[in-house]
Amino acid sequence: MNKQELAKLIDHTLLKPDATAEMIDKLCEEAKESNFASVCVNPYWVSRSYQHLKDTDVKVCTVIGFPLGATTKEVKAYETTKSIEDGATEVDMVINIGALKSKQYDVVEEDIRAVVEAAKGKALVKVILETGLLTDEEKVKACELSKKAGADFVKTSTGFGNGGATYEDIKLMRETVGPDMGVKASGGVRDFDGALKMVEAGATRIGTSSGVKIINGLVADTDY
Repeated sequence: MNKQELAKLIDHTLLKPDATAEMIDKLCEEAKESNFASVCVNPYWVSRSYQHLKDTDVKVCTVIGFPLGATTKEVKAYETTKSIEDGATEVDMVINIGALKSKQYDVVEEDIRAVVEAAKGKALVKVILETGLLTDEEKVKACELSKKAGADFVKTSTGFGNGGATYEDIKLMRETVGPDMGVKASGGVRDFDGALKMVEAGATRIGTSSGVKIINGLVADTDY
């Protein structure tokens, strides 16, 4: 895989709470120059990002119930609807982690399905598992529930929790969801070789704030 092919798998990400308009503008310009798959921004910045990117192939991705996943399904559904109205065509929602760990599987599935239904026909839905907080058994269950609820992707991490993407987690997630569902590696992917390792494990999308450095062969210091 060359740099151009890898770039098409990258969600160029800026989710820091202190991100400014200038920083968002720079993110969008970098995404256009590098031909990344998308920019991933907080909901407030979706409209601005859309205006920058509407005449390009770069999509606007946003986050739902971020970063804790502990809002209600109704709030997540509304946040999804509003973000799509503002120009998002991909949404990365955080799973209800507490409900999952409480074995309230119906709640978890309904939570995901609420976002899937709000996005249906308008945006891809990626489900963030926050793998650093889960056992392997819980990761498998979260993947199964995401698939059952009709999500398009499962994703490792917010980048704000414990740990990030690992080869082992991506491999486990790919084995669980099968070949037809997307798997996104996010959190801690900071260099070209690391990104390729995630693709080798089964990732079809990479979420990183270090996209430019990755395709330029540099090592990044942080990843959010």
